[in-house]
Amino acid sequence: MSAAALPAAEATPAERTRSVLARAVSLTVTTNGLRYDLVGLHSVDARGRVRLRLPADSLPAAHVACAPRGALAALVEFTDVAPVAVRDRVRARVTLSGWLTRSGHGTPTDHVDLRLDAARATLATREATVRVGLDELVLARPDPLAVDEGSLLTHLADAHQDAVTRLTRLADPWLLHGAVRVLPVAVDRHGITLRCEYARNQRDLRLAFPSPVHDAAQAGEQIRLLLTATRPCPGHHLPTRP
Repeated sequence: MSAAALPAAEATPAERTRSVLARAVSLTVTTNGLRYDLVGLHSVDARGRVRLRLPADSLPAAHVACAPRGALAALVEFTDVAPVAVRDRVRARVTLSGWLTRSGHGTPTDHVDLRLDAARATLATREATVRVGLDELVLARPDPLAVDEGSLLTHLADAHQDAVTRLTRLADPWLLHGAVRVLPVAVDRHGITLRCEYARNQRDLRLAFPSPVHDAAQAGEQIRLLLTATRPCPGHHLPTRP
């Protein structure tokens, strides 16, 4: 196995959680036994605290207004979905439980700002479900590629499938035996992950960058460096996306 195909460094659970929060555009709130899917109605501050900006006449806002002492028990869930259409696209789920309280002042015909005071945080991935310490969550920072990851991966899959195929040459040949296609499924400051799909299952191949990156431009350069390390392999082909 080449050096590039060795396992790349991994983010901590707190860092992964912050990355999911940073790139999420939607979430699900459960209060009083009712679930609400919210799109584009939340923000996450520098300390990882979630805030909701809801219409004043929405049910969650009404529930908070009627809650004892203005604090409503709530469960907030984020689902991290791969931006490329691979099998099993859900990469992680973040669940925050705590209390929603009103923050700021909105008029009855305007909006209501709510703040989630988290009491518990969990990160569920394909490998395991772990509890994330709230202090760790506050101190952690999202991956520098978290927001740009979607555009990086879709551009790589749509315009550079040949490069994805070349990257598979960094893997042991047995990993590609029976593979029907390979697509990029994740990228972070430490490396890129490819999803190898077979007739009945799939397996991920993680490739370490020669050095950690700090932005999307550096990620592109590191991928080019990986490509220079790929060995020639005449006749080595994998199907692209249908």
